[in-house]
Amino acid sequence: MTAVTPAPPSTADPSAPAGTAPGSRPGGRSRLRAAAGFAFGAALLFAVAPLALSDFRLALLAKYLCVAMVAVGIGIAWGRGGMLTLGQGVFFGLGGYAMAMHLKLADAGPGGMPDFMQLYGQLDELPVWWRPFASPWFALPATVLLPMAVALGLGSLVFRRRVRGAYFAILSQALAAAMVILLIGQQGTTGGTNGLTDIQGFFGYDLDDPVNQRMVYFIIAGVLLALLALARQIVHSRYGELLVAVRDSEERVRFLGYDPASVKLVAYVVAAGMAGLAGALFVPAVGIISPALIGIVPSIEFVIGVAVGGRATLLGPVLGAVAVAWARTALSERFPGTWTYLQGLLFVVVVAFLPGGLASLWALTRRRAERAEAHR
Repeated sequence: MTAVTPAPPSTADPSAPAGTAPGSRPGGRSRLRAAAGFAFGAALLFAVAPLALSDFRLALLAKYLCVAMVAVGIGIAWGRGGMLTLGQGVFFGLGGYAMAMHLKLADAGPGGMPDFMQLYGQLDELPVWWRPFASPWFALPATVLLPMAVALGLGSLVFRRRVRGAYFAILSQALAAAMVILLIGQQGTTGGTNGLTDIQGFFGYDLDDPVNQRMVYFIIAGVLLALLALARQIVHSRYGELLVAVRDSEERVRFLGYDPASVKLVAYVVAAGMAGLAGALFVPAVGIISPALIGIVPSIEFVIGVAVGGRATLLGPVLGAVAVAWARTALSERFPGTWTYLQGLLFVVVVAFLPGGLASLWALTRRRAERAEAHR
């Protein structure tokens, strides 16, 4: 029987040695390069950015890094597993609302009700399903485990029935729309269209204090690096090879005795957990979570960032997510009336001329240099 040979993605992982297929287990040189890359990223995030950016711009960067966490998960599910997830806003929102509920209850004090519940006057006491979130021992795990549980339930139903491709993308997008409708309809308990706003504290620290805001930024930066390390471990493991094989030839993998549904389910659940964690950290960084931040449009923007950066690489999704978020802010400041068209043009140009995303620039530059050297 012929062994499965996963076809390499369109672009190589920058952390892998030349000639190494993505998904293969790295050697010593690759580990050194990866360690150097993480050290460079840590220096950039923990030393250069805090010194070079103002408090306002650093807070914006913290927001962008939260988006990058979602992109890391999409890179695993879509880039390696071929699952176009257009509903990551659901898991981002579940994590964000779980964290926001705990922080609102902490701001209200023992036995208190969040301010928006008192304002709307629809409730006389705290809803039963809100009460467990008063405990950080429940709320913190829930920011990750709740999105993963929802993804596990949905993925088990979808992948067992071999739903994939455009049908899976549409289904995940419909889930995001349903989530938004549900949140808006429960104004008395979720804040409705406004969401959960005016979050003032973060486990006893005042979020209006610039020093505490920097602390939140450092936490976000550290978590992002940890997620990148986890993603690299997954990509270069045997499971990562199997995930690529399922993406390229699902039927062939099934004939060899593996269950493609289980392989894809793991990637989908991991991506959901990363999105939930990103949403939880987004709340103290921005101070709000609302349906407008988790619906169809934000879910598509997550995927656009991954496509711009390069979904087949490890760093591509992070670079693309940060670049798209930064471009959105910069263009909206300079061109308030036309920035959406310019953002769309940026996406079209990158996809048309850099199919491998921004992460493929280094490989393309190196190839052109080698060709120029060969012609001499």
